[in-house]
Amino acid sequence: MDLVTPGIGMIFWTTLFFLILLFILGKFAWPAILSAVHARNESIRKALDSAEKAREEMAQLQADNEKILAEAKQERDAMMKEARNVKDKIISEAKEKAGEESAKLLKHAREAIQNEKASAITEMKEQMALLSVSIAEKVLRQKLSGDKEQKELVDKLVDDIDLN
Repeated sequence: MDLVTPGIGMIFWTTLFFLILLFILGKFAWPAILSAVHARNESIRKALDSAEKAREEMAQLQADNEKILAEAKQERDAMMKEARNVKDKIISEAKEKAGEESAKLLKHAREAIQNEKASAITEMKEQMALLSVSIAEKVLRQKLSGDKEQKELVDKLVDDIDLN
């Protein structure tokens, strides 16, 4: 049974070595281990703080992006509205110009038609006058083919002339 029960000397030396080891660890190892643990805790805290700061910055950037997108949409809508207004203005100006041009062309056409009509009427009058003179000349030649008829006509015309 000596194997199962430890001896007093063994307990003494084991306790002494344990206390010496505890003292050496407490003097040299624990401060280094604790400073390493504190440094690791500090680096983890800094990493968490920087991650939180990065998350906040990301949220701010996302809000800025949404704001910029909204402004861009408003600007696009304003540009589209302005473009529609310019298009409508150009179309109305073109219609107005076309109306003025068509009115001007219609006026010129009417004037040309009136001029052609007046010219045709004048020409017809001249033609009628020439034709009338020609017919009258032919009729008079036939009626006045003899000297006797010519003398009667001259006498009649002289009688008709009223001398003032």
